[in-house]
Amino acid sequence: MGDSEPPSIRPPETITITVLRARNLKGSSTKADAVNAMVKVEFGEKGLGESPKVDCTADTPAEFNYNATMSCTYDDPTALDEIAHKPVVLTVIEVLPKEKKQKEEKTVQLGQCTVDMLPLVKGETKHRYTLVVNPLPGSPLETIPPEAPRPEVDVMLSVNEPLVDNSQLDAGNLMTITVESLFSPPESWTLTGAQYAYAAALPVPVTSEKETPIVFANGALKPGIDKEVPNKQKKWAVPATAQANAIYMPDQFIAQDAIEDEDGDFRGKDDREHRTVAEQEKNRCTWNTERRSYLEGSAVKSFQDKIAKCRYWPLEVMRLPQPASGKGKKKQDEQADTKKGSGAVKDDEGSVSFHGVAFVNLAPLLYPGVKRIRGAYKIYSYTDQALYEKTKRKVGLGEEAARIANNILNRSTASPGPKKGGGGGKDDKKEKDAKKGGPTHQSSRHSRLDDSRHSKVPGDETRRSNSIAQTHDSEDHDTHAKDHHDHKKTSQTIKSDAGSEHEAQAPVNLEGQQYVDSKSYIMFEICLTKPLIPKRPPEELARRVAEYIPPRPLFPKRTDGAQRAVDDFHTQVSSVAGLILDEFRDMFGDDLKTDENLSQEAMEARRQKLIYELNASGKYFAFKEQLKHSVVKIVREKYLKTTNFEDRQELQTFLSELYVYLIDQMHESLTKTLSLEDQAPVPAPLTDSEQLKHFAREAEVNGNFELATKYYQERIARNRNDPSHWFDYGTFCLYINDITKAEECFKECVAIDQKHLHGLLLFGVVCTLQEKHEAAETFFEAATCVQPKSILAWTMLGLFYDAVQNEIGAEMAYIEANKLNQQAAVNAARALKEEELAKQRVEHSESEASHKGRNKSDSNLSRPSSEYRRGSARGTPQMEEASEETPPREPTPVPTSSIYMQAIDWLLEVKAVPFTERALAHELLSPMGGLTAHYHIALARVKLQKSDLKEAEESLNEALQFDYQNPDVWALMGHVMYLLNDTTEARSCYERTIDFVADASEMHSVYLRLGSIYLRDEKFQEAKNTFLMACKRSPSCVSWLGVGMACYRLGELAEAEDALSEANILNNSDPEVWGYLSLVCLKTGRQLEAEQAYKYAIKVNLEDTDLLDEIIRTQQEAGFGNPQF
Repeated sequence: MGDSEPPSIRPPETITITVLRARNLKGSSTKADAVNAMVKVEFGEKGLGESPKVDCTADTPAEFNYNATMSCTYDDPTALDEIAHKPVVLTVIEVLPKEKKQKEEKTVQLGQCTVDMLPLVKGETKHRYTLVVNPLPGSPLETIPPEAPRPEVDVMLSVNEPLVDNSQLDAGNLMTITVESLFSPPESWTLTGAQYAYAAALPVPVTSEKETPIVFANGALKPGIDKEVPNKQKKWAVPATAQANAIYMPDQFIAQDAIEDEDGDFRGKDDREHRTVAEQEKNRCTWNTERRSYLEGSAVKSFQDKIAKCRYWPLEVMRLPQPASGKGKKKQDEQADTKKGSGAVKDDEGSVSFHGVAFVNLAPLLYPGVKRIRGAYKIYSYTDQALYEKTKRKVGLGEEAARIANNILNRSTASPGPKKGGGGGKDDKKEKDAKKGGPTHQSSRHSRLDDSRHSKVPGDETRRSNSIAQTHDSEDHDTHAKDHHDHKKTSQTIKSDAGSEHEAQAPVNLEGQQYVDSKSYIMFEICLTKPLIPKRPPEELARRVAEYIPPRPLFPKRTDGAQRAVDDFHTQVSSVAGLILDEFRDMFGDDLKTDENLSQEAMEARRQKLIYELNASGKYFAFKEQLKHSVVKIVREKYLKTTNFEDRQELQTFLSELYVYLIDQMHESLTKTLSLEDQAPVPAPLTDSEQLKHFAREAEVNGNFELATKYYQERIARNRNDPSHWFDYGTFCLYINDITKAEECFKECVAIDQKHLHGLLLFGVVCTLQEKHEAAETFFEAATCVQPKSILAWTMLGLFYDAVQNEIGAEMAYIEANKLNQQAAVNAARALKEEELAKQRVEHSESEASHKGRNKSDSNLSRPSSEYRRGSARGTPQMEEASEETPPREPTPVPTSSIYMQAIDWLLEVKAVPFTERALAHELLSPMGGLTAHYHIALARVKLQKSDLKEAEESLNEALQFDYQNPDVWALMGHVMYLLNDTTEARSCYERTIDFVADASEMHSVYLRLGSIYLRDEKFQEAKNTFLMACKRSPSCVSWLGVGMACYRLGELAEAEDALSEANILNNSDPEVWGYLSLVCLKTGRQLEAEQAYKYAIKVNLEDTDLLDEIIRTQQEAGFGNPQF
C-alpha cells in the first residue's frame, strides 16, 4: 500500500479576468455629463471583487484596468466543466454622489454582461471580448435610443499556462447540449390557472465510472400565437446572478435544419402536417438553453462505450410546482423548520408530475466524422420498465433532477433586483437564521458562504479573489448523489414490495401517457468539438490505397544513360537522313522519272551538286548542329569524358575512336530506317475493344471460358494502360471463382487509375472474400471519398459493414445512400418539370406566332375586351382572376428503386455473388422493396450464376405471379430450360420473349440459343431469320456462323459462304467456321480452297465429330478436298 505513489495532481491555475474599460454609459442624472461607475465581478454565486470607481463621459471611456482572479483546481473533475458552462457576470453599477447627512453612497445597477470562459477550456491563454452591456429593468440605459452607440465593456481573460494541456485536448472533448422546445404538449397544460415550472434532464458521464445529471430548469409554457423568431438566441443553463437580457449567451444562436437532415423522430412525409400544426398553432414549452459539459479522456471513452452497448440515451421531461419567491419563501422555510423541530418531516414525494422520457438515438455520434445530432424526439410515458428496456438503466433521474431544478429556480427567484439604496441589514438576517438552527442544508451552506464573503478582515480581499466556486458546486453534487442513493434504495424497496403483490401488472404512468396521446416531441441537440470516431481524410485514404497498390505510371520512366544517348543519336541520324532525302527528291525528282541508268560520273555530279546546295543554303550547318547535342551526350554518357584533354595525342586518339564508333552507329541507324520503310504497314485490327468485350461476354454465356479468357487477354494486350480492360477481366475471373487472378486484375486497374470507383469497390469485395477486412474497409471508404455523391459507393460500404457486423457503421452508410437516392429523385423530377416547361414555352411561342396575323386583323374586335379588362381593374371582377386558386403543394418525388436494388443490378453485372445475396436480404426488408417481380428476377439471376437451376425456376415462377408480361422473366426462364435440356419449353419461352413489344434487357443470348434450337429441330429457315436478327443487333462470329449453317442446310451456298466469311473475319480461329467453309467449297467444286479450309479446321483443332464425319463423306463424294487421299 505504501509502495504505490498517488498520481501527481497539477497545482491550481490562476485565471485573471481583466476589466479594461467601459464606454457609452448613461447615468441616472440627466444634468451630469459624467457617470461615476464601478464593475462588480461574479462567478456563479461568488463575488470575485469590485473595481474602483471611475468616471465615464461620452468622449472618454472609463479606464478600470481592474483584475479579478479565481483559481482552477485539478483535484475535482468538475472544475473545468464549471468553467465551461458558467459565465462570469459583470454588473456595471453607478455610484450616486452623497447628499448632505448621508452616511453611505447610493448605487444604481445599470446593466450586466456575461463573459464566456470557453476559450480557456479550449487551450487558449488569452482571449479578449468587447461585450454589450444589457440594461437591467428600470436602468437609465433603457432610455438610450436605438441609433445611439451601445454601452460596451472590454474584457480580457488570461492564464499563465493553458488550463488544458495537449494530452488533455487530444483525449478530452467538449459536449454542448441544447434543449429548444417541447411541441404539442398535453392538452391539460394551460396558460390559465396554476402555473408550473418545466424541466428536462439527462445523465452525462464525468469520469469512467461516474455520471452527473444535467438539468434544464427554466422551461416556460408559451401560446401558439407567440411566434418564435427565426434566429433564436441561446440562454445560459446556469445564469447565476445574470438578469434580463444578460441571461442570453453572446453570439450563440439555435441552428435550423431541414426536416430531412434531422436525426430524430417525426421525419417522415406523414409527420410533416403534425409538426407544422404543432409548431405554428399549439402551445409549446420553451427552454432555448445551452449547457456545456467538459468530458475528460476517461469520460469520453465511457460515453463511447455506453453508446456502443445501448444506442438510446434518456432525456427526461417533467412538470414541477412553481417555487415561491421573496418573503413568502422565507416564511415557508421557517414553517418547515418549525415542523422539523417538532418532529414532523415534509413529504417531498409527488412533486414531479407529467414525467416523460425521450429516447435519443446517439448512434450517429459513432459515425466517422459526425459530431452533431439534432432532431425532434418523441416523448413517451416514463416507467422504470420502459427505461430499462430501451437504455438498460434501472432507475431514472426523477426526484434528483427535481431537487436540482428547484435549487436552480429558487436561486433565480431569490436573486436581487435593481436597488437604489444600500444593502444594510442583510447580514443580520442571515445571522438570525443561523441562530434559529432551522434552515435546510442548502440554506445553511449559503449562509456560511455569504458570511465568509462579507467578513471584513484585512488582507482577506485578495484571498477571496483567489477562491473559486467549485467548493459550492462539489458540495452540492455530493449532496445530490447521496440523496439520490438514499432515494434509489427506498424506491427499489417499495417497488420490490409492490412487485411481489402485482408481478403481472406493468407500471402505468397516466400523466405521462398524455405525451403519447398528444404526439409530443422535444427539439434537442448534442454537439461535440471533435467526433468520437474520427473520419479518415481523403488524403490519408489515398495514401493508404497507394500503400496497398502503388500507382503505376502510364509510361515507363526515361532515365539518362549511355543507351539513351545512343538511341537519341540514332533518332537524330534518321531525322537528318529523311531531310536529306527530301532535299534530293526536290532537286532530282524529275530526272529520276525519266532516266533509267546513270554513269558513275553523272552520279558523282549529282552528289557534288547536292553538297553544294546544302552548304550554300546553310542546311548543312543546321544538320550539323542538330547532330551535335546527341554526339556530346555520347561523349559524356558512354565515354565519360567531361574534362579537357592533357595533350594533343590523347585528343587525336579519342577522336579517331569516336569517329569510328559514330560511323558504325550511323550505318546501323540508316539500316533500320531504310528497312522500316521497305516493310509493309501493319493493318489495323478489324475489331475494336467493345467488340472484343461483346465476344468475351458471348463466350462466357455459352460456357466457353477458354475463348472468353482469350478475348479478355487480347483486349489487355492491345492497351495495357486502360483500367476498364483489367476491370472486365477481373469480373470474369470473379465469376469463374479465380479469386487470385481477380485480385491481380483489380490491383492493376487501381494502379493505373487510383480513382477508379468500380475498381476500388471490387478490390474491397475481393479483400472481404479473403477476410482482409482492414484493407477492404480502406478501399470502400476510399470509394466514398472519390465520389461522395455515389449511391453505389455508400451502399457497398454499408454491405461491407454488415459483413463484419458493424451495425452502426452500416446504419450510417445506408442513411447517406438513402439521402443521395432521395436527392437524385428530386433532381430528376425537377429536370423533368423544367423540360416540360421549356416545351410548353416553345409551343406557346409557336401558337402566338401563328395567330399574330389574325390578331392584327381582328384589332377592332379586341378593343371591347381591353376596355372590359380596364373596367375590371377599376372594380369589375374578372372571370380569370376569380377562377385562380392557390396551387396545391407538389408531392415529394419518390425514388424509382431502393439503394439495395441499384446495388444489386451492379453486383449482378460484376458477378459478386456474396454481396448480391446480402443486398437481396436488405431489399426484402426494405420499405421500398419487398417481394416484387424485380426482386425475384434478381434472385433468379443469382441462382443462375450459382447453377442452382431448380431454385432459379422457382424464383421465376414467383416473378410471373407479379408480372406475367415481363420479357426478362421469360428470357431467364428460357435460359433455365435450355440449361436443363428442355428444348421444347425453352423454345416456347424464347419465342414468347421475342413476341413482346418491349425487348428483354439481354436479347443476344436469346437469339443465339433459340437459333441453335431451330437448327437442332431442323427448322432452318426460322434459324436463319433468328440468327440474322442477332447479327443485326450485335454481330459476332457465332451469330454469322449460325446464319452460314442455316443457309448451308437450306442449300443457299452463296449466302452461306458470305455469312461464313463474315464470321471468319471476326474470328479466324474458329474451327467450325473453317469446317463449314470447307463443305461449301466442296459443294461448289473448288478443290484448292476446300483443301486449305480443311487444313485450317484441323489446325485449329476441330472437335465436332459429326461435322468431321460429314466433311469426310463429302470429300469422298467429291473426290477431292483431303490432301491425304
